[in-house]
Amino acid sequence: MKRRASVGTAVKSFNTVILKFPKIDESLRKCKAVFQQFDEDMNGAIDHEELKKCVQQLQVSFTEEEITDLFNACDINQDMGIKFNEFIVLLCLVYLLKDNANGHESKLRIGMPNLEATFETFVDAFVFLDKNRDGFVSNNEMVHAINESGDRSAGKIAMKRFEEMDWDQNGSVSFKEFHFAFTNWVGIDDEEDEEE
Repeated sequence: MKRRASVGTAVKSFNTVILKFPKIDESLRKCKAVFQQFDEDMNGAIDHEELKKCVQQLQVSFTEEEITDLFNACDINQDMGIKFNEFIVLLCLVYLLKDNANGHESKLRIGMPNLEATFETFVDAFVFLDKNRDGFVSNNEMVHAINESGDRSAGKIAMKRFEEMDWDQNGSVSFKEFHFAFTNWVGIDDEEDEEE
């Protein structure tokens, strides 16, 4: 993220990100079929063995240790399974890791070229919020970014959004935490609640 921050972002306000939510939502919902393909036992989560097969099918060269690290990083609620919204985080991390190593080859392997634009929006939004470019978003950075919209209630909104992002409550938000919260803001959880 620090490398991406050095390039900068096209995002000029948090409102420009919010306006992209419908398109992002549509793109992420198309991932549901990909998720279901890898969830072989159809229990609503991808376990460690299913993730290994997923990585092979995406033709990503990860060691066993890297796959375990990826699984642990994406199993945000630590229930030993990657749910759909965690799977989106996983795909984005794989995309970013492959993009770092092999150019834009990742979009071809996932089979969903529209995801590239969605993942780039995630990165741009995070870079926009990470004002000091340290790879994390602080509460002050969130308030600063939301205040740029000119809304009088922006401070309260920023505090609420920051609380939603700061999963480990350590006062800073990693890209993974941001990504997970972002999918909730877009409405991915709403679909899962309706299905249950």
